[in-house]
Amino acid sequence: MGSYYYLVAQLPYLNYEQKPPMSSGNFKTLAEDHMSKDDAVFFKYLSLSAGSREAKTGCGFIDNYRDWEYSLRQSLAVQRSIKLKRDAVAQAGFRLDTASAASKAMDETSPLEAELVLDKARWYVIDDLSGNDIFKRDYLYSYYLKLLLIERREAFNVEKGFSEYKSLYASILNLRNDSQSAEESQGEYS
Repeated sequence: MGSYYYLVAQLPYLNYEQKPPMSSGNFKTLAEDHMSKDDAVFFKYLSLSAGSREAKTGCGFIDNYRDWEYSLRQSLAVQRSIKLKRDAVAQAGFRLDTASAASKAMDETSPLEAELVLDKARWYVIDDLSGNDIFKRDYLYSYYLKLLLIERREAFNVEKGFSEYKSLYASILNLRNDSQSAEESQGEYS
């Protein structure tokens, strides 16, 4: 694991609220060109999803982020089941910080605001996991994940999202009404 002074020195500072200074793809190409092959190979494991919790990559930063993301998703599942008054899924295996992030997201009234809360939580944990030595590979991995988060935020479109939400909600209601009608029809013939 080498030091990447030259590469890091040319990178612009990232802020969650800004527009991405470059695409994640362009950054990945730049980073892979300047990193050792042993360090660059880990880019294939970097994504905002949890991935397989059992499959360890051998990179502490990536494995810790995957564990955190998996725990966040478990926490969200528990929060959603509580909100829907359904049997809670198994509550073991998630961390307190992810439970807090999930709870804050569930408190939001808009799906967009909930997603922003979750992405900001991801941003802060990526910062924490990358450590203080900004010239090491973990900083470059965190930079890539942060670019993915910024691109994700940029892709949110309030009007389109609300339209999709209304369409999805209407289709769920139609399915429910169709299901109830079918049950009532069966009851008449029993």
